[in-house]
Formats: sequence, structure tokens, C-alpha cells
Amino acid sequence: MKVVIGIDIGGTNTVFGIIDSEGKCLALSSISTNEYDNPEIFVSFLARAINKLIVSLPFNTRLAGIGIGAPNGNFYKGTVEFAPNLRWKGIINLVRLVKEFFNVPVILTNDANAAAIGEMLYGAAKGMKDFIAVTLGTGVGSGFVVNGKLVYGHDGFAGELGHTIVYTNGRECGCGRKGCLETYASATGITRTAVEMLGNSSENSILRNYSASELNSKIICEAAVCNDKIATEAFNYTGKILGLKLADAIAITSPEAIILSGGLTLAGDLILKPVRHYMEYYLLEIFKNKISLLTSTLNSENAAVLGAASLVWNEAAK
Repeated sequence: MKVVIGIDIGGTNTVFGIIDSEGKCLALSSISTNEYDNPEIFVSFLARAINKLIVSLPFNTRLAGIGIGAPNGNFYKGTVEFAPNLRWKGIINLVRLVKEFFNVPVILTNDANAAAIGEMLYGAAKGMKDFIAVTLGTGVGSGFVVNGKLVYGHDGFAGELGHTIVYTNGRECGCGRKGCLETYASATGITRTAVEMLGNSSENSILRNYSASELNSKIICEAAVCNDKIATEAFNYTGKILGLKLADAIAITSPEAIILSGGLTLAGDLILKPVRHYMEYYLLEIFKNKISLLTSTLNSENAAVLGAASLVWNEAAK
């Protein structure tokens, strides 16, 4: 039986698992990411943890490859480059480091691109050749698939919808610029919106029971479910901005669907309804009522790992 290792490297933790060719997760584990400021030491501990999973598998199991989703992962070079939410600085040749421990193909891309491939092989985009996958988590990630192929661009970094500008002098972003989409349309973005709205209004709100540091998207969602006006307005504002940017993206690639995933999508229609409304409102006439807005059908617990593993299965299928 052939299996692959899927690795999702996040700013806090790295989750990894063993995935078979049908997309079934046979084993899952994790280690800390931010505990290691040295990538070489991190990879050595990761390799040790992966091997512990491998020895638990049946004797006839063969490792076919390793797929890695990481912030600022470069598919062409196998490097993680200047990732703002990792403790590693500069350019890290992560594929080379991993290959020191495993004699199998190792494929790296950014986490949102991995999610897009996962959706195409196992999720809501199965059977589609043209779609955009957008992850709404701490930031906004995206992967553009055109004619069945992920768009990497000439340097491996194409498809950064989250770092397109909403307002030229807007909120400061972790990338060092101002006004990026992810500062408005992410889980942290909607929290910033709610804090600003509370400061600019005297409206009674459940959200006033929390300090700015305590507020999060889950609390805002719970308040909106209770018809809290500010919480509801925060979702509408967020949906308007995201809908506008999705309309712009649609004009470039004309996808069959937009697939949304990540923590913010757990709010359901609170976010989906305004996104859908404003996306249609801002679309060119030739695109109206043609593009489906869908949410991921992958298991949220291991979706990122499955996406990373699918990089290997996707390459093997070519």
C-alpha cells in the first residue's frame, strides 16, 4: 500500500499525517512550530515524529512522497521565503532539509495552494478545472486553478489575493504594507472591524462585555446570531470587501466556482450571504449568476494535511 505524508506548517503548530491514495487519513499528529527558531532543529524533530507514525503502519506500507504546505512556500525552489508568521528568517531550503531524512520526492507550496489541490482531488472542486480556493483564517490565503493546473507564476508566488490592496492607506499588514485584503476579510480582520465600530459608536452591544484583546471572530459570530447590531454590521462590512475582491479575481480567471474554507466560514450565512450579494453586485455583467460560491467539503480537522498530501498524489497523476 502506498501512502504519502502531508505536512501543514503553521505559525504556532505543525500538523502532519499519513494519507492514502483515496484521501483517507490513517494517522495524524503535530509538533510545535514556534518552539524552534532554527529550521534545521525543527526538521530533525519533525522527522523523528513522522517516523514514529510510520512504524505504526502495516509492514507492506510504502512511502511514496511528502507534501508540505507552508507560508510563503515556493513550489519551484522548495524554499520558504521571508514568512512573516514564522520564527525562521530569510530564505529556508525546506525541501533540502527534509530530504536529508527521507529518500522520497518532497513537494512544497504555500498552504493555500495546497488547500486548492486538496479541494480539486477530494473536496468541493472535484471535477472542476477552473476555480479559486480562498482560506479565511488568521490571514487570507488563495490558490488559483486554471484549466486543471495551479497557477504559480514565473517565480512560484502567484495567487496572493490576500495581499491585494483594499485601501491604499488602510490597516497595517504583517507583510509590511497597508490596506491588504487579509487585514479586513480574515478572522483577525473582522475582529479589528468590530473594535473600530465599537469605538466609533455608542450603540449597545454584547461585544462591549469584552476587551479588544479578548474579542475574536467566534464571539462576534455568537453576538451576530443574537442579532447584535454591531456584530451584524461587522459581518456585512467584511462580506462587502471580500465580495468586491472576489469579483475582481473572477474578472481575471473566470472560474467555475469560488471555494471558501477556514475558521471564518464557520459563521455560515452570516458571512456567506453578504459575500455572495456583494460579489454579484460588483461583477461585470458577463459574469453575473455564473459563479458558484461554495464552502469546503473537506474535514476541517485534517483538511490542511490532506491538501499538502494531495500535492504528491497530484504530481503522480500527471
